[in-house]
Parts: sequence; C-alpha cells; structure tokens
Amino acid sequence: MRQYPQLEFDLALLRSNADAVISRCRGMGIRVCGVIKGVDGLPEAARVLRAAGAAELGTSRLEQVAKCRAAGVPGPWLLIRIPGLTELPDVVALCETSLQSEWPTLLALEEECLRQNKTHRVIVMTDLGDLREGFWDKDELVDVCERVERELPHVQLAGIGVNLTCYGSTKPTPEKMNELVGLARQVEQRIGRKLEIVSGGATSSFTLVHWGTMPAGVNHLRIGEAILLGKDLQVDWGIRDMDYLRMDALTLRAEVVEVKDKPTYPIGEFAIDAFGRKPVYEDRGIRRRAILALGRADVGELESLIPREPGLTVIGGSSDHCIVDVEDCPRRLQVGDIVEFSLCYSHMLYATARSDMRIIFKNQSAQEE
Repeated sequence: MRQYPQLEFDLALLRSNADAVISRCRGMGIRVCGVIKGVDGLPEAARVLRAAGAAELGTSRLEQVAKCRAAGVPGPWLLIRIPGLTELPDVVALCETSLQSEWPTLLALEEECLRQNKTHRVIVMTDLGDLREGFWDKDELVDVCERVERELPHVQLAGIGVNLTCYGSTKPTPEKMNELVGLARQVEQRIGRKLEIVSGGATSSFTLVHWGTMPAGVNHLRIGEAILLGKDLQVDWGIRDMDYLRMDALTLRAEVVEVKDKPTYPIGEFAIDAFGRKPVYEDRGIRRRAILALGRADVGELESLIPREPGLTVIGGSSDHCIVDVEDCPRRLQVGDIVEFSLCYSHMLYATARSDMRIIFKNQSAQEE
C-alpha cells in the first residue's frame, strides 16, 4: 500500500467541531443529524459525531450505512437522498428514516415494509426555491402527508423538511424557515397531531443558529461540512466570528516526485488536456515548479487545494500529477519532501472514496462518549 498521498484525521479537532455545532443547536431546541457522506461513511468519524451527541447519523449512500453498521456504529440512520425504487429493500433494512418526495415511492415503501414486517419513518420534503428535491406544490405536500398518515400503516410520518443552497444556492433565511414552519403547521392541522421533525436544511442553515435568528419551530438540521471541515461558512460565506470551528481537522499530504525550472507557457500547438478542456496559460518566464504524486483521480479539482506552506501555488495537473509553482517558497523543496494541504468539501469527498488513499487517525479517544 502506498504511503502517499495521505489523509490524516485529527479526531480531537473533529470532536471539538461536533461539540461546538451540536451544543449550539441543542441550545435552540434543535437536534442534529450528523452527516458523514463527505468522508465516505468512515466509522471513526461516525463514532465521533455520535459521541458528541448527534441524535442520528445521515448519509446519501446505503453502502456507507452498511459499512458503519458492520463496524458496530449505532444508529439511528437517516438516508438523506431520496431513494430509488430499486433501493427500497436496503432502505428499510438499513435505515430507520428516509427523505421522500414522491407518492409512488411512498406506496412502494409501504409494500416493502410489509414484506420485511418493519416500520419506517419518513421526512417528506418541500422545495422552497433551491429546485432540488421536494414538493413544489404546497397543497400537494399537505395532501401527501395526510395520505401517508391515513393510508400507510407501516410508513410513519416523522415530519417535513427542506434543502437549501446545495443546487440553486438559495440562501437559508428566517423567512424561508418561517415558510417551512408554516407548512408544518398546515400538515399538523390536517393530521390532527404534532410533527416530530421540522428539518431546516444542512450546514448552510447553521448560519441562523450562529446568528440566533433561527425561528422557533425548526427542530432538526442535517449537518456535515461544518463539523468535518468548518471551512464553507468561514471562508466561502465570509463569517469571521465562527472561529470556534477548526478548519484543520483534516490534512492532506503529498510527496514531491520532481523539482525543475521550466517555462510557464507550454511550447507547441495547443489541443486539449486529458480532461477535454482548453486551459488558459500565463507566460511568467522560467520558474521553479514541483510535481506531486497526487492527481485529479485522488482529489478532483487540484487548483482549489489550499497549501499550508507560503509561496506554494497549485497551477494545474492531470489524473496522477499535481503541478505546483514553488519559485517563491522559502523552503527549497527536493524530491521526497512532503507538502501539506487543507481541503475543500469536494476534495474530501473524492479522497475518502479512494480505496488506495492512505487514511490515518490521530487522537482516537475522541470517539468515546
């Protein structure tokens, strides 16, 4: 097994993030589903989130649920991607709850629950403008919720939920959350009881918890990135007073395999690169550059990697090579040296899904309650 590239998890820092997020949500009466899809359902990360008080664990991949259950990670489990009809046997077998947005799927879910002699909880999704999953017609949402309540004895209506930001980049606001709460009240009036769950979204909705503007009535969030990386809200959203979230719980390391002075502008006629693109190059003369044994196959987009060393800039690469400008790097890099990066969400998603990525863990005691 290759030693590099290497992805290190500091579980103590991960636990610190989980404690910070979950305690702030708890203070506003909000339960947290700890989402581990971004780390390919690693049991070590799942245990940290449960130890920190996550009410349940969530992922979009049933294989990850199976992996964690086999490793002895306790549920309950929430499937956070609406399932296909072919997945329903595993949904019922592996998960206590799932997100749903289609009446035909709910009907098939009832039949599968009957076959397995089990019950299954659902959160029916509404679309408040992000244009991903969920009922757009709000009257239809209320009608379907009532039909689940009245007509599906093995499918339990746990609540309703929404997703924001992930596709349409629609910002969670108090107005959006109040709209969700209003829909929940309509459903409750129709079915004659209180819903257990009003799920207000994912990491982006944690901003309302941070600012203290989350409306009463939202009592559930599905949070992954804010705990695993802590980057999006602090860096991409520019929220400067959220430094209780550590952004260095994960460290990517790669090995230098070449260091040479080369031109910065390719020589010859241009075609396309290995990924069918036509990059634009800047002629900066001869500069020192290093190649790392790390590629797009390992982490996806290379250019958005965040070097932890000054004077080091990722300028491109290919499937298995990362090309880094090191002309201004105080450390005179040599073949065999190791460089470190912080990650964006997509890098984490790619890297943890690679079977040949070496993953190591620090401070394993953070998995304990």
